[in-house]
Amino acid sequence: MVKKVRFFSEDYEIEGLLNKKDKKKGVVVTHPHPLYGGDMYNLVVETIVHVYNIKGYSTLKFNFRGVGGSQGTYDDGHGEQKDVLAALSFLGDMGIEQIDLTGYSFGAWVNAHAVQKDVSVKHMVMVSPPAGFMDFSTIGPMERLKLVVTGSRDDIAPADVVKQMCSVWNPNARFEVIDGADHFYGGYLNQLEAVLISI
Repeated sequence: MVKKVRFFSEDYEIEGLLNKKDKKKGVVVTHPHPLYGGDMYNLVVETIVHVYNIKGYSTLKFNFRGVGGSQGTYDDGHGEQKDVLAALSFLGDMGIEQIDLTGYSFGAWVNAHAVQKDVSVKHMVMVSPPAGFMDFSTIGPMERLKLVVTGSRDDIAPADVVKQMCSVWNPNARFEVIDGADHFYGGYLNQLEAVLISI
């Protein structure tokens, strides 16, 4: 059962949608760039949430500060990292012990920065991390990173650049390229779902 929830990140009230399925395992899912229309209703975000629901996870997606009904304003990724940490805490406070973190595009970039701190995350998944568009130079190894996926026609997350970065992030993480897909996965959401569900 999906229900609207609100939690605080600093002094800002953040809106989210929670689908509570499992008391033990859950996932936080983050959305693409707010300045380019990204929000928690994005179709790729919906696909990610759907996969985790099928796998029996409780899911929490939310709007970053300044998006939709979330208070505050866009903060160039800095405040958004605090939003991620607040979302993880929200699930943890519900008693969920195993929490995964998955992000698409800008959301993957924010997540990568957020976990550079000592954050209790079981596994991470990055969908189209925007390595051709945003700076990942300060991102170090991420042992929790399990899967990175992008499209062969994605010029915002170019497969060759992302693959090279994976060797730094976590050489043991699975790297998948969906042939024909661009950054928005139009016509390729089923293929993305198949990759995600196999992890």
